[in-house]
Amino acid sequence: MDELLKLNQRLASLYQSKNWMIATAESCTGGWIAKSLTDLAGSSAIFDSGFVTYSNQAKMRMLDVEERILIEHGAVSKPVVEAMANGALNRSAADVAISVSGIAGPTGGSKEKPVGLVWIGWAAAEQITSSQAFHFSGTRENIRISTVREALKILIQLAEN
Repeated sequence: MDELLKLNQRLASLYQSKNWMIATAESCTGGWIAKSLTDLAGSSAIFDSGFVTYSNQAKMRMLDVEERILIEHGAVSKPVVEAMANGALNRSAADVAISVSGIAGPTGGSKEKPVGLVWIGWAAAEQITSSQAFHFSGTRENIRISTVREALKILIQLAEN
């Protein structure tokens, strides 16, 4: 957990210097990224809002993810996390949004989408929305912590570039 704290401290410093705000759109992490960000005192200077959209219905209702995309690609996919990131950006006062959807296990995986597959997406004003797939291993908690860690690293990279 010390690593998450250090990442959050670096992230907070970067985002405060740019006067940027963050929004999160989380599925498999259940709000853990938002929790991690708000573990720091004064995080209201960089954190606008978080959306925990575990079900497909919540993704559609809260983030405007199109049902067609969910049906065609499934919740754990590039198009869905990118739509989630855009939805969080559009429905918040944030400058940057990060989104995650994955299969944390221990059940729910398939040959095409195994346990440990996580997509992380990000969107920022006037930038192309992007995403990346990760394959984490270990317990459900290990997969979720790894997802939070990578999401924080991506947010840091966005501010450093």
